[in-house]
Amino acid sequence: MDNLTITSFHKGLVAREFSAREAAESYFKKIAAGNPSLNAYLSTAEASALEAAADADARVADARARGAEDAIPALMGVPLAIKDNILIKGLPATAASNILAGYTASYDAGVTAKLKAAHAVFLGKTNMDEFAMGSSTETSAFGIAHNPHDTDRVPGGSSGGSAAAVAADLAVAALGSDTGGSIRQPASLCGIVGFKPTYGAVSRAGLIAMASSLDQIGPLTKTVEDAALLYEAIAGADPLDATSTDEGALAARGIASLPPLAEVTRLTIGLPKEYFVDGLDKDVAARVEGAIAKLKKMGFAFKEISLPHTRYALSCYYIVMPAEVSSNLARFDGIRYARMPKVAEAVAVREASLMDIYLKQRGLGLGTEAKRRVLLGTFVLSSGYYDAYYEKAQRVRTLITNDFAAAFEGVDAILTPVAPSPAFKIGEKANDPLSMYLEDIFTIPVNLAGLPGLSLPTEPYPLGGGTLPVGFQLIGKKWHEADILNIGRHYERN
Repeated sequence: MDNLTITSFHKGLVAREFSAREAAESYFKKIAAGNPSLNAYLSTAEASALEAAADADARVADARARGAEDAIPALMGVPLAIKDNILIKGLPATAASNILAGYTASYDAGVTAKLKAAHAVFLGKTNMDEFAMGSSTETSAFGIAHNPHDTDRVPGGSSGGSAAAVAADLAVAALGSDTGGSIRQPASLCGIVGFKPTYGAVSRAGLIAMASSLDQIGPLTKTVEDAALLYEAIAGADPLDATSTDEGALAARGIASLPPLAEVTRLTIGLPKEYFVDGLDKDVAARVEGAIAKLKKMGFAFKEISLPHTRYALSCYYIVMPAEVSSNLARFDGIRYARMPKVAEAVAVREASLMDIYLKQRGLGLGTEAKRRVLLGTFVLSSGYYDAYYEKAQRVRTLITNDFAAAFEGVDAILTPVAPSPAFKIGEKANDPLSMYLEDIFTIPVNLAGLPGLSLPTEPYPLGGGTLPVGFQLIGKKWHEADILNIGRHYERN
């Protein structure tokens, strides 16, 4: 049972090639063998997964007995990995932070509830940058994750554990979250597919929030077809998330069926001149150009466009995002959710004030990058600086959104690089925050504008005697997920 996709798993399950329990047991053996060198999983859930797999097998047997094999859901029994900032009732949820070490989720996130209803199987929770703050999974409090293509290199971030698990076949597919590229960038660096839906298309209820106006849950998969299937299962409004809407479910309806190529090639693809600039690795640029050439050969028309305010996106993001981080992380004081045992040693509780306890808890519990962003966010929201920084950044965000709206008057999708380079060495950028932030320079504008984005692999990057994965990005109009997924599926087939 190697390199199964959601589609091939479903066919094998229905054809009685294996049972859901046998598949789950096989994946736990793979995790036991592969995870020590990758650190892709922070925790596994063997008991609950095998129980869910047995339930799936019983439902499949019942469907066969009724002659209703066609009614077996596409995700029945599929072994999935879930990023550790997405809640699953009864399982750990640490967001890769010491301040949540020992916390167990008391309810399901909106997406995991939907996946349970589809009878998927959760193998475990995956590693990530602490509170999703990073582009390499090096800020995790529980150890660095490694890229399966070269374990001396990062898998990207912040959903690096999910990307590594799928790329190494330690899961059929996974969920991650994307605030500024955290699904698409690790997908590119690990050679898989990563999909960020339109903001509001998928519920954020039960997602440990980083930046609430930017966060979005989405799939990391081996194929674009699988991304479409997983998106269809999790899309739609949720009464527990006021920003979610049924537009997501409408956009996902029937998305698993693929129109013929002749129909899809009616779409025009835009190439923004601001994305193909100095700073983009020449070999990465060559691979993206190769993807463009293949799409042209398939019959797609291209048009040069301009997104003039792209140059301000990184600066805008690193004001808006830390401001929301400062607000969202205020709830994590080391007392609620989980108590830190070290505090008992560090603080004489009876003699300390509540403020002393909070300061010590957060000082011990939060990592360097989390502290950096909390401090920056608190500063830009403070009296005398709000208008100069935060309000101005929100105005720039509107200009970036308007740029995309104007561009989409003449094109149906936009093609860009995902990351400026392939996977870099572990530690190479750890002490250079600006260099790390630049990893998301091509993905951040999509989040600021609330648009859907898809990362998919192109030709690999040459490196000495080997290669590294490279991805390219397709950006769609709001609620037009089908456009970029259909382009991606035909590209994949050709």
